[in-house]
Amino acid sequence: MRAPAVLAAALAVLAVLGGVVWWQSGARWRGELYCFADPARVWGVADRPADLTPSCPSSRGVRREVRSGQTRVEQFTLARWDPALVRDLLTARGYAVAHALPDDGIQAEAVLTRAGETVLYTAAHQGSGTFVTLSSPGER
Repeated sequence: MRAPAVLAAALAVLAVLGGVVWWQSGARWRGELYCFADPARVWGVADRPADLTPSCPSSRGVRREVRSGQTRVEQFTLARWDPALVRDLLTARGYAVAHALPDDGIQAEAVLTRAGETVLYTAAHQGSGTFVTLSSPGER
């Protein structure tokens, strides 16, 4: 009985080390979701609802800016029009709406702030769905 527990612990350690090697090797930056520290979370502060699909800009320039820390960006697609979903996730985690523009038929926008951080929130119509972009200056 002890051998399976030791084996399980060894496999867990190898998985963690593999994740660290993946992160340090730069493989994250080549992947489709390179802009997320954790694709299961929204902006690192809220669990991502299952119907919210994460994505990152395909631009090599944006990829380079994110990797260097100049820019932070996350994108999400939702099959229905719900411009408040992601914004509400962030405000529930302490972000305040500093300024907002209502839906003008093209998109809804807001500037969110928390502890000195500023996040630009854009929810654009994408057919009957929503395309959300969160962005901010990087951590440099």
